[in-house]
Amino acid sequence: MGKLDLASQASVKAFARNWDGPLHLLINNAGVMATPLTRTPEGWELQFATNHFGHFTLTQGLFNSLRAEGARVVNVSSSAHRMGAVEFDDIHYDHRPYDRWQAYGQSKTANILFGIEAGRRWSSEGITMNALMPGSIATNLQRHLTPEELQERIRQSGGTATRRVKTPEQGAATTLVVATTPLLADISGKYFEDCNEAAPATADTPLRGVAPYAQDPEAAAQLWKVSEATLGF
Repeated sequence: MGKLDLASQASVKAFARNWDGPLHLLINNAGVMATPLTRTPEGWELQFATNHFGHFTLTQGLFNSLRAEGARVVNVSSSAHRMGAVEFDDIHYDHRPYDRWQAYGQSKTANILFGIEAGRRWSSEGITMNALMPGSIATNLQRHLTPEELQERIRQSGGTATRRVKTPEQGAATTLVVATTPLLADISGKYFEDCNEAAPATADTPLRGVAPYAQDPEAAAQLWKVSEATLGF
């Protein structure tokens, strides 16, 4: 066990630097959702800084341990990736009005894109990376929302108060499948929901499917380059 704050690059780097021993599986599961506009000491928008930059730095910092074991990396994303593509011209809302849902959405899109480019770069190293949607689970992830705001978001997404709500055990199922199934031994860049690979998103399935911009290899390559440049890799 070690202290790890995904919103703090110093904490992430210290954790990776102090890691000792084999690493067969890394599940990137940190997340903040729909926060008020908050900036890290670097000036980065908090949701992107935590949900993507934190995971990117952690995974890169543990690369040698992952490579030595031919490890799997699993990124916990969300159906909320459909709320927004990564806006490369203004990721951190320096020039545009802040939208906490689009900010959350682009960070979850980044979780999916990360696996696409990792698959291209790291397949020869024996490392695989895939992403998933665990499902709607009542946790403190929703702590920045009032009950009324949460229900309105569900309604706008085409859901109901009870539709598709999972227990923590049910929510963990897809993560465990992606982390352990032999069927994904050599596969990267996929997005899963309800223990299966997700179909392409459509207007008729607002809570299901993967958006085309989250499967774009050019966007995945751009995200990797931006992440390296920003984080100093």
